[in-house]
Amino acid sequence: MHTKEEKMQAFGRFLDVLDALRANCPWDKKQTNESLRPNTIEETYELCDALIKNDIPDICKELGDVLLHICFYAKIAEEKEQFDMADVCNALTRKMITRHPHVYHPSQIEAENPKPLPYVPKEVNSEQGIVNSDSAKVTTVGQVLENWEQIKLKEKDGNESVLSGVPDALPSLIKAYRIQDKARNVGFDWEDRQDVWKKVHEELAELEVELNKEDKEKSTEELGDFLFSVINAARLYKLNPDNALEKTNRKFINRFNYIEAHSIKIGKPLKDMTLGEMDALWNEAKKVELSNH
Repeated sequence: MHTKEEKMQAFGRFLDVLDALRANCPWDKKQTNESLRPNTIEETYELCDALIKNDIPDICKELGDVLLHICFYAKIAEEKEQFDMADVCNALTRKMITRHPHVYHPSQIEAENPKPLPYVPKEVNSEQGIVNSDSAKVTTVGQVLENWEQIKLKEKDGNESVLSGVPDALPSLIKAYRIQDKARNVGFDWEDRQDVWKKVHEELAELEVELNKEDKEKSTEELGDFLFSVINAARLYKLNPDNALEKTNRKFINRFNYIEAHSIKIGKPLKDMTLGEMDALWNEAKKVELSNH
């Protein structure tokens, strides 16, 4: 692994190349926040794809692509004299120190080389410091998240409400998880996680009632309530529903591709195969998966 100096040198080299491309490449010259945004979304999804596959070389490559976009936006802002990459890093560092009072004394927010607790400057009166505060006595992940949300609400430029920090553009499944998680951080949650199953069964029963009535509008509403309750159950049991669904998507694709490959091999189109034939191949695909694990 590289030293801190080597990492800083590599980052500086990258910024130099970005500057040169912005000045000399016709494509890079014409890019704007608006033109880059669709590519940023695509690169982020490609990184997520590499992460779920645990493809280490690809993760490294895709992290670079996302980093390029982050620095490109900062470069565009620098040209408009709005902010630059140093401002981005400094703002992020201030936020991380401020939101981790159990790791850093507040005197370190603007320090050139922030030092974690138990370090406290001699000139700081311990009675005025956060070292004696409950927020510094954090031992669990749950306490960290609770403090994080409370600190965000107190920040001058923070979110106006607990849930306002959930981006509108998030995919619905991830948004539901984040909404529930943020509500939990301020104490709005089930006291016993097993209690959630009553809600799941209740929502499923209500969905079945509306489906039997063939009321599409009400059925859609109840389907949303049911999915929200299932996501809530997943969260309470510390399962990531988005990762779980993506793994099932990939499993389905692999098994269906097996069926399709067999149909091509025997020269029988899928539409001419019976459901029984396809189901038998599906079970074969499952056996192949098990044998490969």
